[in-house]
Amino acid sequence: MNEVFKEAEREMKNALEHLRREYNRLRAGRANPAILEGVKVNYYGQLIPINQIASITVSEGRFLIINPWDANAISEIEKAILAANLNLTPKKEGKIIRIEVPPLSEERRKELVKLAKQMAEETKVHIRNARRGAIEKIRNMEKNKEITEDDRYRGEDKVQEITDRYIEEVDKLFKQKEKEILEE
Repeated sequence: MNEVFKEAEREMKNALEHLRREYNRLRAGRANPAILEGVKVNYYGQLIPINQIASITVSEGRFLIINPWDANAISEIEKAILAANLNLTPKKEGKIIRIEVPPLSEERRKELVKLAKQMAEETKVHIRNARRGAIEKIRNMEKNKEITEDDRYRGEDKVQEITDRYIEEVDKLFKQKEKEILEE
């Protein structure tokens, strides 16, 4: 039964990590290199993540500075950022690209909070699906006489404890992201 717990917890942890990565990419009105995480640049015929061909830093809290290791990649990096539909406008300044991250309007902040809440709810669904799978396995173990009825109840309670812990983590992450988005 410990294997069932470990598998359920692994699935729940993966769902939580996915939410963290998605929240990092969700723009909250200030410059964050994670905004560009999904951007792939056509570099000599191959799609390469932007952070593998350039350094990305934050300047003055509102600007992203992209410093390509190969100056020939600047125009391709600009194209990739524009194609990513991030509502960011790259400006070439010599051998670097500067991107101003505009402050968010109140309406856009509310939209982002809604999106963050939706992401949190989807993560909770994944966590509950992992719980359901674990409980089914435990019930099958009882049906196959591998464990007793009391073991099944204890197992189901343990799975519920794990689930509650991860749901609580999701709620905590959402509250942090909501606060970050609504801050001016």
